Amino acid sequence: MHLVKKISAFTQLGKRLNQLAQQEKNDFTDKYAAVVQQSYYENGWFTASNVNKAMRAIADMLSETKLQNWASAYPEINSEKEPKRVGVIMAGNIPAVGFHDFLCVLMSGNIFVGKCASDDKLLLPFIAEMLCTIEPSFKQRINFTPAKLENVQAYIATGSNNSARYFQNYFAKHPHVIRRNRNSIAVLSGNETPEQLQNLGADAFDYFGLGCRNVSKLFVPTGYNFDNLFKGVYNQKQVIENKKYANNYEYNRTIYLMGSHKILDNNFLILKEDIALSSPIAVLFYEYYNAIEDVQIRLRMDHEHIQCVVSAMPQIKNAVDFGNTQCPQLNDYADNVDTLKFLSKI
Repeated sequence: MHLVKKISAFTQLGKRLNQLAQQEKNDFTDKYAAVVQQSYYENGWFTASNVNKAMRAIADMLSETKLQNWASAYPEINSEKEPKRVGVIMAGNIPAVGFHDFLCVLMSGNIFVGKCASDDKLLLPFIAEMLCTIEPSFKQRINFTPAKLENVQAYIATGSNNSARYFQNYFAKHPHVIRRNRNSIAVLSGNETPEQLQNLGADAFDYFGLGCRNVSKLFVPTGYNFDNLFKGVYNQKQVIENKKYANNYEYNRTIYLMGSHKILDNNFLILKEDIALSSPIAVLFYEYYNAIEDVQIRLRMDHEHIQCVVSAMPQIKNAVDFGNTQCPQLNDYADNVDTLKFLSKI
């Protein structure tokens, strides 16, 4: 299939997904409603609001201009070659989190063989069905299987640090991309505007904080006033209405209080001073700094464990703007590994 044809199909897919997320009717409205309902039934984190948010984020990627600009950096995907079967083991932490790998495999001219996570086994097959309705030629390039991946020539696998060690050993003889746990952080100066702190709330609470692009750790200057932070994120208070989130909040709060840990709490978010990057659900860790150079050193030391950094400070290079961590662009690759380049060369 010619690249122009693929870009056209994904552009149309983006428009239809946006219609569904905005509750505008199209041919898939009823099926989408059923998939969203069943997804929430099987995974209480996948609220309709979060699924719609994920669909809008995917739709935003799939503009014709963005797809053309992205693909233009990989002239090799235009060449004729024998397609390879690429096995993709997907995570299930946020809705349709495997879509970018799905897109990369198909744009590279290869065959997608996907194994969905048990917590998210409905959304991507639904999206694939929509794509095949738009462009039937994709049908022979898309396979989903609940079984062990076999007869594939390359692998992309996303999982925990423990599962990554297994993947690394099991797929050692094949071209592969293995992803591990990562977290995102925010570096604050204390001079952030109320709007920036409100947007930070989205970085922390979108998808209940379950994504690798969600902020889980704050670096703040010594003497930082957390009152402004609590005011900024207060519009996220509805997260406590989710039973699973509320259970995690109560559990972590109880553990910290029983352990006599010093915490700050606003009845839906716990702040705890801790050097770790990865915090539990409903908790943000924070760490004080005296000089921004100390933070820069820390970022370099921990770069393999950090997905993205949120900050408005000019000293923090390549920082993401407040509120944009869950709005990745096409070239924002997980674990900073260029997936499309890998797939174009197998």
